[in-house]
Amino acid sequence: MFIYAFAANALHLPLLNPYLDKDASFSQGVNFAVAGSTALQTERLLENRILSPVTNSSLAVQYNWFLDHLKSICSTQTDCARILGQALFMVGETGGNDFNYALLQGKTIQETQSLVPDVVQNIIDLARKLINLGAKRLVIPGNFPIGCFPIYLTAFKTNDTSAYDDKNCLKDLNAFALYQNQYLQRAIQQLRIEHPGVVILYADYYTAFQSVFRRASQLGFDEASTQKACCGSGGDYNFSLQKMCGMPGVSACSNPDQHISWDGIHPTQATYQQMAESLITGLSIFHCY
Repeated sequence: MFIYAFAANALHLPLLNPYLDKDASFSQGVNFAVAGSTALQTERLLENRILSPVTNSSLAVQYNWFLDHLKSICSTQTDCARILGQALFMVGETGGNDFNYALLQGKTIQETQSLVPDVVQNIIDLARKLINLGAKRLVIPGNFPIGCFPIYLTAFKTNDTSAYDDKNCLKDLNAFALYQNQYLQRAIQQLRIEHPGVVILYADYYTAFQSVFRRASQLGFDEASTQKACCGSGGDYNFSLQKMCGMPGVSACSNPDQHISWDGIHPTQATYQQMAESLITGLSIFHCY
């Protein structure tokens, strides 16, 4: 949702209040996203011995919130379809946390890859439900090149130089992210075939991030800090799972706009800004600003 905020500003769209803030205004839209949430339900993850440690408000829970909200803005199927047909839906980015939890809890890349069909199916099923209710414009983002992120560079650090690409990102993890994204894109294409009157855009977060990462110095980022968290606790990547940003004694850098990574897990606002700008052209097909 951070990228949405910057894209919204550029497109003169409103920023959206969180659904659980019952005192907020939802006159121009609503945000159902939950930090740390997953595409799969927590029970499904547990079947694979994967814990969702942050929240159990999965994509299914968020969709139920949406249905509850719908009751407050329209009373008939026709009326709801009319309202939803004028709206823009951001379906994610979701699914990344499912894979984060799997990999960081000891699953191999191959084991984690086996989750991709179910994760993608959940995303597509949700998009299909929205379309059946009347949605006409949807954006479905893919995953980031996680092999470039400090959290993974720290967790999977190795002395095997062949494991890294020319920018010192972990090749196997980036290959996994590409696999997931390609699987998602094929599913989106099938959804487009099913619903030719609906605009369904794939937001390529992978390429957008790589564009920023590989042009870091040109864009004003500190070349020496591209793989170091701004807010962290030391080490090669200024990141530790045992002492993360927000914990006592962990401080932030004085120049976050010159860093790619904020806390080792999330990009900085400056990175999101650059990514959003690279995605704006694709968003313009929605004619909603």
